[in-house]
Order: sequence, then C-alpha cells, then structure tokens
Amino acid sequence: MSYRTADSLPPVTLDDVRGAQKMLTGVARVTAMEGSRYLSELVGAPVHLKCENLQRTGSFKLRGAYVRIAGLLPEERAAGVVAASAGNHAQGVALASSLLGVRSTVFMPKGAPLPKISATQDYGAEVRLHGQVVDETLAAAQEYAAETGAVFIHPFDHPDVIAGQGTVGLEILEQCPEVRTIVVGIGGGGLAAGIAVAVKSLRPDVRIVGVQAAGAAAYPPSLAAGHPVAVDNPVTMADGIKVGRPGDVPFRIIGDLVDEVRTVSEDELATALLLCLERAKLVVEPAGASPVAALLSDPGAFEGPVVAVLSGGNVDPVLLERVLRHGMAAQGRYLAVRLRLTDRPGALATLLGVLSVVDANVLDVSHVRTDPRLGLTEAEVELHLETKGPVHCVEVGQALREAGYTVID
Repeated sequence: MSYRTADSLPPVTLDDVRGAQKMLTGVARVTAMEGSRYLSELVGAPVHLKCENLQRTGSFKLRGAYVRIAGLLPEERAAGVVAASAGNHAQGVALASSLLGVRSTVFMPKGAPLPKISATQDYGAEVRLHGQVVDETLAAAQEYAAETGAVFIHPFDHPDVIAGQGTVGLEILEQCPEVRTIVVGIGGGGLAAGIAVAVKSLRPDVRIVGVQAAGAAAYPPSLAAGHPVAVDNPVTMADGIKVGRPGDVPFRIIGDLVDEVRTVSEDELATALLLCLERAKLVVEPAGASPVAALLSDPGAFEGPVVAVLSGGNVDPVLLERVLRHGMAAQGRYLAVRLRLTDRPGALATLLGVLSVVDANVLDVSHVRTDPRLGLTEAEVELHLETKGPVHCVEVGQALREAGYTVID
C-alpha cells in the first residue's frame, strides 16, 4: 500500500477529537482527577492530577491506538497491523487490535522489561524482539509492514492517534472547568498535541506547558530551529518520553498551540515519582511523573488551578526500586558512605554506635579488606543509610569525621 507523507495528512480539529471521544465510549476509561494537597500548597493554587496511569493498559496510549485502528478500511484490517514500542504503545495497540478483531504484531527491543512483554502478549499481540534500541525496533516494524502489507501504527505521528489522545483534554475541561494551566509530558508529542487541539479550541486562555527529560529534549532545539531536529543518543530513565526526534504532525501543532516546553532532570523525575507514590498513593512511571517534576522544580511558574497529566503507570519493578532509591537520595533520605577503619574486632560495632547516636538507620554494610590502596591493618566499609534529609546527611558526615573516621568522597 502507499503511504501518505506528513504534509499531506489533514490537520487535527476539535471535531476530530470529539469524534474520537464518541468512538472511545465504552472502550477507554474516563480516568479520575485527583487533588493534591501537597502540590497545591507548594504551588499556591489548586493542583489536580489527571490519572491516565489508571487507564486500561496503564497509559493513555490505548486512546490513540484504538482510534487509528478503528479508522482502517476493511482491507487494511484484514492485512493486520504492526507497531514498534518499548511498552505503552505496544500494549495499547495489542488491546485495541483485540477489541476490534484485528491481528497485531508488535516489535519490542530485546531489552524490554519482561512485564511489558508479557502484558503485550496477554492483550493478544504477537511479540517479536528485535534490536537493542527503539530506533532499530522501529525500522524492523516498518520493514515488516512493507513486506507483509500490514498497516504500521505509529505511536504519535498520525492525526487519528493525536485525535484519540486529545480526548484527555476534553475530559480535563469537563472535570476541571476552571483550569488555568495544563502540564503534560512530551516524547514524540502526540499527547501534548492532542490536548492542545482540544483545549485551545474551547479555552484559548488555558496555558499548556510541555515537559521533557533534559537528556532527551528534542523539542526546545526543534522549536528554535522551526523544524524537527533529532537529538543523538537520548538518555533518560523516562522511556515513555525518550524520543530522539519530534513527530512531524505533532510538531506543527505544538509549535502553534503549546505555550512553553520545559525540561526536568533525572533527580527531579525520581523525586516526583517518589512523591506520587508516597503522597498521592499512585504508581506512576518516570515519564508520567514528568509534569509533577516540573511543578516541583519551579512551583511559582504555574498559574492555578493546575492539571498535571500522569500519562502512565507501567514501570518495571526493577526500575522502580532503582528510581525510588535515587529519589530518596535526591531528597537526602538515603545516603551511601565509604570510609576506612582499623581492621580489628569490635571496630564495626564502634562505627555503628556512632551512627546510632546520630539516628542514622543502617540498611546495608559491605567490607573490603584486600585492596592495594589499603594499609595492612585497614579495611574499607561501605554503608547504605536511611537518613532524614539533607541537614541530617551533613550531621552524619560530621559525626563520622569527629569520631576520627576517614570518609572517602
């Protein structure tokens, strides 16, 4: 089959988004809008969390995938669909295809988390593992489409997908009609573009702020250049927004309708994920926590009421453990210390006594005795401590030095 170029595709309109909303009735959930007292106090205005992490398949991706596949011609459905994804889009395409009776094949990177692979298979897709990064997986899926005639379902660069994601914006206006600012994560741009079309068509006064991970921020240089610019080797824990190049279709919309694009650091992402878990009791993946990270990094920059879109909750348990530790460290609640002590009986007990006095909880201890850098009677100890904040971390370090220990930075 022939493929239309991005320039030949029709623009996304409010009518498209409203049509998508009707199509998704009974398919996608109208996800909850939860208030956050902590963030509201921080920002100085009401902050609400749009919980797309509680959507079917664990993210907003079902919306766009279903609308795209439902719009296929009968002969296109008969040929099946193919997609490439590290997780969320894979699951959205798999479930949408099953609901519509369409055969689906999903290419995933070889390193994709096992829970995401299993979930995609359980939703009915044939999963093929190919490549180490998503770009390689994407190329394999497009090659498969060319060879078999299956329709390639792009994760963000198609008007139908953007219209489907835009239904999140309609729900926000229905659930929080007084909203003044919407904060949403941006990867390729499909969700932000869809929300922008829906919201700006009805409420042009609402400010829309996009958020990218600093290590994978393709939109700021692209917007400055006036055309999509690729970022080489994007690096971030937030795989849901780890996209090296903006999509052509969402880029045009975001350039016209999104008021600002901000970036957040890995520490801010980790802290935001931890806050969502502890304060809001919501499991959110790093990409989904990016709007919260933006609020935490500059709370005075957002006029309220604010709606932060938690785009997904499909976080691998192994990654979650790492991110939580990272987030605790960023907040000064987790401290790793290396120090040297005399290797004699009772030395470790004496060290632990010092830590007990300053109320630092020891989580883990490891010894190194055979290192050429150590003296004959020395040992190196690494301690993982639970602490109570940055001030407490300083107190712990000071207490160790005052006790005569050599702390290794």
